[in-house]
Amino acid sequence: MLNIPLGLIQSQGATSREVNSARPNAPVVPERARVAPARRSRTAVAGLLERAAAAVAPSEYSPAR
Repeated sequence: MLNIPLGLIQSQGATSREVNSARPNAPVVPERARVAPARRSRTAVAGLLERAAAAVAPSEYSPAR
């Protein structure tokens, strides 16, 4: 009774490995360069902080130069 579900689970893993393996003469797709998420996050947080500072700044506030 336990052999059939176990066999199905094992065959699914083996089948997916075969399907996803490389085939002869398959086209090679180069990997895309990924942008580091930390840089985007820092830029987004910096922009958010600037907008928040502008929203809560007093009306007679002028930035130091």
